[in-house]
Amino acid sequence: MKTDKNTIDKTEKKSGGKPVSYKKDLIFIGIFLAVGLILAAVVFLGKKAGNSVTVSVSGKEVISFSLDEDLEYMIEGKDGGKNLLIIKDGKAWIEEANCRDGLCINMGKIDSVGQSGICLPNEVVVSIGSDEVTDEGPDVVVY
Repeated sequence: MKTDKNTIDKTEKKSGGKPVSYKKDLIFIGIFLAVGLILAAVVFLGKKAGNSVTVSVSGKEVISFSLDEDLEYMIEGKDGGKNLLIIKDGKAWIEEANCRDGLCINMGKIDSVGQSGICLPNEVVVSIGSDEVTDEGPDVVVY
């Protein structure tokens, strides 16, 4: 097969006449994926399972429950707002709410320390905590 002198390979045209090397691209993608996997492992393996649910309305703690007990509790929110809290199988979630947007219902189930379900119109916060006292040292040291 003859090659015409006027025909230029597309890869050579893009790289200024040099053959295109994908080796650096593959190395970059490999490093990027490795960092992503490490971060995902830290996030998912670093979760602490909670054992208590705290309900707050308008910034004041109203009641706390254990995640070990299955129950339904109607939360009285701001201005007559109502949220139905369900605790079942070690997870908590808001099943029903009479707020205008209903976003709190779609927040899903929570079970790890630090997670929360929030209904802004009713000023309701359902948060997961732990009764465990750990002596892991200070969070931050400032000199």
